[in-house]
Amino acid sequence: MGKSIKFAVIGVDHGHIYGMIDGLLSAGAEFAGWCTGPETPNEVSGAFGTCYDAFPMLSEERVLEDTSISLILSAAINSDRTDIAIRSMQHGKDVLVDKPGCTSFEQLSRIKAVVEATGRRWVVCFSERLTVESTTVVDRLISEGRVGRVVQTVGLGPHRRNAHLRPAWFWERHRSGGILNDICAHQYDQFLHFTGSTEARVISAHVGNVANPERPDFHDFGEVLLEGSGGRGYARVDWLTPDGLPTWGDGRMTILGTEGYIEMRKYIDIGGEPGGDHVFLVDRKGIQRFKAEGAGTPFFGKFLRDVDERSETAMRQDHAFLATELSLQAQRMAEEEMTR
Repeated sequence: MGKSIKFAVIGVDHGHIYGMIDGLLSAGAEFAGWCTGPETPNEVSGAFGTCYDAFPMLSEERVLEDTSISLILSAAINSDRTDIAIRSMQHGKDVLVDKPGCTSFEQLSRIKAVVEATGRRWVVCFSERLTVESTTVVDRLISEGRVGRVVQTVGLGPHRRNAHLRPAWFWERHRSGGILNDICAHQYDQFLHFTGSTEARVISAHVGNVANPERPDFHDFGEVLLEGSGGRGYARVDWLTPDGLPTWGDGRMTILGTEGYIEMRKYIDIGGEPGGDHVFLVDRKGIQRFKAEGAGTPFFGKFLRDVDERSETAMRQDHAFLATELSLQAQRMAEEEMTR
């Protein structure tokens, strides 16, 4: 890679922005500054500014007009990310957005049109795969043929609701995108990645409110069944993590192959060893446990090279589009089911 890639941030409303920034800094990028929207609570922007006090707060206009900045990161309010991405691409910058990348088919259509017109990259940071070291171990095991051909993934994405910490937009469907478009976005990405699917569809989808009657329009449970060109997938997501769990959610992924299976216990191994990033392999030889700490997260280094060299080694543009399409399809299908 040639000169250091300079990036800036527009929108810090979701905490995923910290991992996105730190990943790029660790990979050698240069942080030029940041700005946020008018609805961002003072405590959110204040905490961000304290954490990154060495980097200036700028106006969006200044960020977009600075030709030395080639990459924009955004973890703005979910429904606002599309317009930020479009403005950024129209100013000649690539974009890395937090999931969900957008909240409607209309937004996705506009994003695709701008990508086509500008030649810029629009990539979604699916943190439950890209920022966890267990993924690096699992990718190696699959490439070595340890489980044979992957035929199915089962992804579980439980989350703690933390209602007292949530901004108003979190509870609004048209701004959050809905549970199968928001937190389940990670599951579509992993399903496509681990099965190697380049085509896929939603077979069935369901959402419900099982524990939050005071917010009847909020969905705290969702599940989806997927079929792809490389295998099948099931995902369950929820906002039901109990307070007794010492982390935000017991996120897991089981990858079934023709000769074995792998389970990723990403954030906690309940009743087992401390820490996160636990990987279990079961094959004809028995059971093997891997501690993924130290395996690294190569996505950010690859992505910076892609920005510099105009390649697609970190994430194909078609992958980002397809994962997002599945998100939108599942959310729409589930909501249509509720009205029948």
